[in-house]
Amino acid sequence: MLFDLSKVTAHQTYNLLIGLVAPRPIAWITSVDLAGKLNAAPFSAYNYVGVDPPIIAVGVGNRPGPGVVGKDTAQNIRNTREFVINVVTEALAEAMVTTAIDFPPGVNELDIAGLKTAPSAVVSVPRIAAAPASLECREIATIEIGNSRVILGQVVAIHVNDEFIDPAGPYVRAEELHAIGRMNGLGGYVRTRDAFFHIPRTTYAEWLRANP
Repeated sequence: MLFDLSKVTAHQTYNLLIGLVAPRPIAWITSVDLAGKLNAAPFSAYNYVGVDPPIIAVGVGNRPGPGVVGKDTAQNIRNTREFVINVVTEALAEAMVTTAIDFPPGVNELDIAGLKTAPSAVVSVPRIAAAPASLECREIATIEIGNSRVILGQVVAIHVNDEFIDPAGPYVRAEELHAIGRMNGLGGYVRTRDAFFHIPRTTYAEWLRANP
């Protein structure tokens, strides 16, 4: 079936994209407003897009309704230029979903979810203490496109619990982290526990030897 996106609604396009661009990592973002009030919310239009410098991108839609009004997270990042991305694991899934509720502005979602924070090392925004890993970020640019925006952030510090680090790399022991990903549909998620498989990378020379 072919879908010409010039002939379907934005909601239909959304339904198709979230079913095909999956699984998606979850950026569980903590940010603060100009008054210093803490906000937490998850976003799954998220990935890293560079390593030198280390850059992540997060897509954040505007609030529904008339006018162009950014969500609290987007407004906070635009105003303070700092935020933290916290990794979501199976153990934190329910708390993450609680912070996704559309609470009124100024409500501390982490208090409602029963989560504590810990100070960050470089940015002023705190991280979620229970998260096994966090990325401290500074905004580089926010690009407004239609009814959404893309936030580009430079990662300035990374926290990872010791048990999830192999010092030889250092590498992240992702098989033991048990992060979750976002799928399509309301409440659709995927586990990474016992889901890893490995296919060795092949060089061109190795491929030639195997395919004379």
